[in-house]
Amino acid sequence: MRRILKIRWMVALLIAAGAVCFWGFKSGDSRSFQIAKNLDIFNSIVKELDMFYVDTIDPNKTIREGIDAMLYSLDPYTEYYPEDDQSELEQMLKNSYGGIGSVITWNPKLKRSMISEPYEDMPAADVGLKAGDILMEIDGKDLAGKNNQEISEMLRGQVGTSFKLKVQRPGTEKPLDFDIVRRSIQLPFIPYYTVLDNNIGYINLSTFSGNPSKEFKQAFLDLKKRGITSLVIDLRNNGGGLLDESIEIANFFLPRGKTLVTTKGKIKQASNTYKTLREPLDLEIPLAVLVNGGTASSSEILAGSLQDLDRAVIIGNRTFGKGLVQTTRPLPYGGTMKLTTSKYYIPSGRCVQAIDYKHRNEDGSVGRIPDSLTTVFHTAAGREVRDGGGVTPDIVVKQEKLPNILFYLVNDNLIFNYATDYCLKHPTIPSAEKFEITDADYAEFKAMVKKADFKYDQQTEKMLRNLKEMAEFEGYLTDASKEFEALEKKLSHNLDRDLDHFSKDIKSMIAVEIIKRYYFQRGSIIQQLKDDDDLKEAVKILTAPVKYKEMLSAPAVTSMSLQQRKETAPVFLSTATRANEHVYDEIV
Repeated sequence: MRRILKIRWMVALLIAAGAVCFWGFKSGDSRSFQIAKNLDIFNSIVKELDMFYVDTIDPNKTIREGIDAMLYSLDPYTEYYPEDDQSELEQMLKNSYGGIGSVITWNPKLKRSMISEPYEDMPAADVGLKAGDILMEIDGKDLAGKNNQEISEMLRGQVGTSFKLKVQRPGTEKPLDFDIVRRSIQLPFIPYYTVLDNNIGYINLSTFSGNPSKEFKQAFLDLKKRGITSLVIDLRNNGGGLLDESIEIANFFLPRGKTLVTTKGKIKQASNTYKTLREPLDLEIPLAVLVNGGTASSSEILAGSLQDLDRAVIIGNRTFGKGLVQTTRPLPYGGTMKLTTSKYYIPSGRCVQAIDYKHRNEDGSVGRIPDSLTTVFHTAAGREVRDGGGVTPDIVVKQEKLPNILFYLVNDNLIFNYATDYCLKHPTIPSAEKFEITDADYAEFKAMVKKADFKYDQQTEKMLRNLKEMAEFEGYLTDASKEFEALEKKLSHNLDRDLDHFSKDIKSMIAVEIIKRYYFQRGSIIQQLKDDDDLKEAVKILTAPVKYKEMLSAPAVTSMSLQQRKETAPVFLSTATRANEHVYDEIV
């Protein structure tokens, strides 16, 4: 009897303990319960699909799409990399990968990939591959029907491995075969630096991945030996990289012990303060930093820190506005997750994050934080700066809109094809500094465009047609018929006129495409700097020491009107829209 009572008492105790655990887990730790509950639901759904769905599911594909959708709902920087996809993450962190060192692009007419831009001193350039070479076979496998991404994966691989590549070169009858050994491809940190007129140094810094601070230091010291008295740092289209590298470069121009970045996250490990740790290289040299809508993340830390501490004049257009910090976490089966763990704040106390990923539109797109919700902060000298919208330059340079026709000329590969033909006729060209497109060259290009039966969408014609239809619908067309006829004559499609009217922009694009065939990335930068409005403003302020000092020291009202802010703000499309509008090139 005692034994039975003892057993009953133990059962009752276990039931009570279980109830306490369950209710305690559910109420006291409801978040953990919700996570466990939903993981169980997800696990059950996958099992049910695998057992009962009408078609056989691919578990890797189905679950991966679920993971990607979940992470995309947070922000575009939190990503999962399975074991067989670590090379992309490694390239992002180290700025290197195993491959041939070239950009490949899609040829829509041939429906094949082709070499677009071999990098200097890399395997593709070393074996003699040229821009325009059509990729036919890799180790005997026909590449027809494969897209850029698939071919990119085939061209990349373990460092030291080799393969045979067959290409069809324009101007040659038979295909060409190349034996290529994959190498560790290190993209250039500083593709170009030089001394401009007035002893102004110029350094183009392309990334903060890898170890760019070492090369930057060498370039700066070399420029100092060559007698520079001021410096332009070009951060345009620099998408960022490692936080430590941006701090190291900022330290070259700022005193030791300055707080540059504070990160704040959910857990203690994600919250840190980063200070300059070394003695600077130069505290006095005047600095100008060039930025645009492609300047992001670590680039914004460098530009924003130099602005907040009144150490450099920022010139160009408002930066992207990425104030989020990512770290990597190991996952089972060799996977890795790169996830956003904190926000960063630069010396004035502001965060430059410009996009609110928590509140998405119905189509999944996100918008910038409204200017009315941003907060005013102050630099060390008392100048006004704002959070929530990237880094707004001290000198905003109006961006000239590229003509519509140029987009179609590039998209149809007409400029690319002309450059390929030009290179076949010209084994050599003058130096990048002296090269220019002559009137005779441009006449040849125009003839080629006409021969190709080039068509392009003229927006004014489309808008006029829509206006005419609306006027007819609302009963105004009869009275306004003469005005419409006059407008139609003025806005009629005229290829000759447009090619002549926009010749300056088109010639510049042709020159860039040709020069990089001979002088690689360095040459294309030299060409683009020949008529660069941002650089002109930098030279102007660096050669006016009184104005330079006033801009950095005197408190000034820098708040912009809402309309001005709209004009300088870069426009970002949703990821879905971008994917539909562009065919992306691949670096291999």
